[in-house]
Amino acid sequence: MDETQVIETKIRDGKPLTFDDGVFLFRNVDLHRVGSLADSVRKRLHGDTVRYVVNAHLNPTNICRIGCPLCAFGCSKGDSRAYTLELDDILCRVDRAVALGIMQLHLVSSVHPEKPYNWYRDILRTVHEKYPLLHLKAWTAVEIANFSQLSGMSVREVLQDLQSLGLSSLPGGGAEIFDSEIRKRIAPNKISAADWLAVHRTAHELKIPTNASMLFGHLETPEHRVKHLLRLRELQDETNGFDCFVPLVFHPRNTQLDVPPISPQEILKTIAVSRLMVHNIPHVKAYWVTLGESLAQVALSYGADDFDGTVFEERIHHDAGCTAPSALSERRLCELIRGARRSPIRRSVLKIGLDDGT
Repeated sequence: MDETQVIETKIRDGKPLTFDDGVFLFRNVDLHRVGSLADSVRKRLHGDTVRYVVNAHLNPTNICRIGCPLCAFGCSKGDSRAYTLELDDILCRVDRAVALGIMQLHLVSSVHPEKPYNWYRDILRTVHEKYPLLHLKAWTAVEIANFSQLSGMSVREVLQDLQSLGLSSLPGGGAEIFDSEIRKRIAPNKISAADWLAVHRTAHELKIPTNASMLFGHLETPEHRVKHLLRLRELQDETNGFDCFVPLVFHPRNTQLDVPPISPQEILKTIAVSRLMVHNIPHVKAYWVTLGESLAQVALSYGADDFDGTVFEERIHHDAGCTAPSALSERRLCELIRGARRSPIRRSVLKIGLDDGT
C-alpha cells in the first residue's frame, strides 16, 4: 500500500494518526480526498446532524495590556476605539439578547491594565443572579491566568470561585499556535502554550467542559498546525474535557502582521486534517464568523459538524476584517445547514449541565 492507503486504513480502523501522517495529508494528498476522509469520520460520529446554539457574544472591554501583533480588537486606554462597558450597560445588552431567546452567553474580554479580578467576577455574578439558567461560557485561559495573577489565587481556586458564581464552560480562545517561536512573533506577551493547556487541564479536572482552538493562516506552517493538534489530542486523551475543536481563520486587516489572506482551499484542508488528527474531540466547528456563510456550508462536507450559533454580535474577528454578518437568526442558521444537506439540531445548554455540548 502507498502512504495514503496506509493513512486511510488507520482512519477506517479508528487508529490515531501520527505527526508524519498529518503533514503528509497537508502536503501530498489532494484536498477533496482529504475532505472525503474527514467527511467519513464526521458521518461515523454524527450522521448527518449539525448542531447549533442560540447564543450571544459580549466583550465588556477592548482595553488590553498584552498588545498582540495578531490582534485587531485590543487597544490601549487612550485609543479612540477604546471602550469599557459599565455593569448596567452589560445587563442591558444581556437583557436584549435574552429577549431574543439566547441560551448561552459567550463572555470574553481582554487583559485590562487596571481592572481587578473582582470587576470580571462581578460581571459573571450579576448576570448569573439575574439569569440563573443562562449558560455562561466565560473567559479564555489567558484571562483565567490573569485572574490568578491579580488575585493571588491559584488557577484552580479561580475556576472554583467562578464555578460558584455560575460559570458553565470555557471558550477555546488564546491558544493561537502552540509553537514557541511563532508564538513569540504573533503574541509575545500572551501566556505560553503550556500555561494555556494547564488552565484547560485544571478546568477539566473540575468537570468544566471547554473548547479547543487553533488560529491558522498567519506565520505558521502545516507542521506547526499538526504539532498543535497533537498537543490538544494528548490533553484530550488525558482528561476527555474538550467538547469541540474550533479552527479559527486569521484575518490580517488592522493587525500588525503583513500576510496575505489564506486561501479557501487551505482553510478546508486544515478543517479536514483537524477532524482526522483530533479524532478524540467529539465535534469540529465550522465557525461561520471567520469562514463566511458559504465556506462554512462547504466545511460541513470537510469534517465539521457544528455551526456555532446566532452570535448576536461578534466583534473580535470583525475588527480584523471579517466580512461575514455580525449575527445570524436561528432561521438563517437552519437554512444554511439544510442548504448543505444536513439536519440542524439546536443544542441545549442549561447551566446545570450539558445535553450535547457547550
